[in-house]
Amino acid sequence: MESGDVEQSLLPKLSDSKKRNSLQRRKSIHHEIFSRSLEHNNQPRNGDETSHQRVIVKQVSFRKVFVVLAIYLGGGTLCFFLVGDQINGKKTNGIVDAIYFCVVTMTTVGYGDLVPNSIGAKLLACAYVFTGITLGGMLLSRAADYIVEKQEIHLVKAIFMSKKISSGELLRESVAHKLKYKIIMTGIVLWVLVVVGTLFLILVEKFEFTDAFYCVCSTITTLGYGDKSFSTTTGRVFAVIWIMSSTICLAQFFLYLAELRAERRQKSLVNRVLSRDLTFSDLEEADLDHDKVVSAAEFVVYKLKEMGKINQEDISPILDTFYKLDIDQSGNLTEADLVTS
Repeated sequence: MESGDVEQSLLPKLSDSKKRNSLQRRKSIHHEIFSRSLEHNNQPRNGDETSHQRVIVKQVSFRKVFVVLAIYLGGGTLCFFLVGDQINGKKTNGIVDAIYFCVVTMTTVGYGDLVPNSIGAKLLACAYVFTGITLGGMLLSRAADYIVEKQEIHLVKAIFMSKKISSGELLRESVAHKLKYKIIMTGIVLWVLVVVGTLFLILVEKFEFTDAFYCVCSTITTLGYGDKSFSTTTGRVFAVIWIMSSTICLAQFFLYLAELRAERRQKSLVNRVLSRDLTFSDLEEADLDHDKVVSAAEFVVYKLKEMGKINQEDISPILDTFYKLDIDQSGNLTEADLVTS
């Protein structure tokens, strides 16, 4: 099997010259088989789109996210409602103010229009903000990423609507430029949220355009200066959803930008590794089993190490496992080795 040849090529120098010569012949014979195996594994298969969607669905359980969020906001709302008399500021409705305070605290916007003024309320706010940061980072950001990925394929379809391409080609395009489409999709959603928030503040909170846009920007960036905020019951009900959506969307946008930059740097490194000329020292280093012959598997491993995909710490445990399974120390895994083990 090809996998056996891959593992075989990583063995140290063999003391028995006949075994070493046999290994060299096997490397030559199976070089083409190994290459064809790599090509076959990289070819798209039927049902890839379905498998891709299943993997995405498994990444995030929306039910879990909503349940945890509901418990978190529900518990916080109850607590801050009960200590409402210990919170100063612009108040509207007890329940609405409590959940609004929860969201403003959780997202670290912190307008300052509602502030705790007792030791108990302050300690409760401290505990709530730390758990809120954890919740936002671990659950809500994953949920946002899931939504973006679900809508990503629709964006690709819209872009290539005029071209007659198959669903498989659409999927390959989406996968090949995943981060680019994520950034575009998140940017569109962010722009919509900015416009909606600005219009709402103008129409409902009666802000001037400049003040409305200023409040939107200070909110989604979590600056929360506090000189402009939501002060009506309707405004705070809207803010509960809008603040969570906009702050998370902006965070995801910058996260995707950072990932895109890292991805481009990685691709640049890969191109340099693959395009540079080989030297004799490269061949010597790539010859992992020191038999004066570099197999396809050894070459792949060497290049992956150069690209930073793997390192010696990744390879060593695999080799240790191989040595344990290779009972007869022949340099190959056979059914007899498996039966003996």
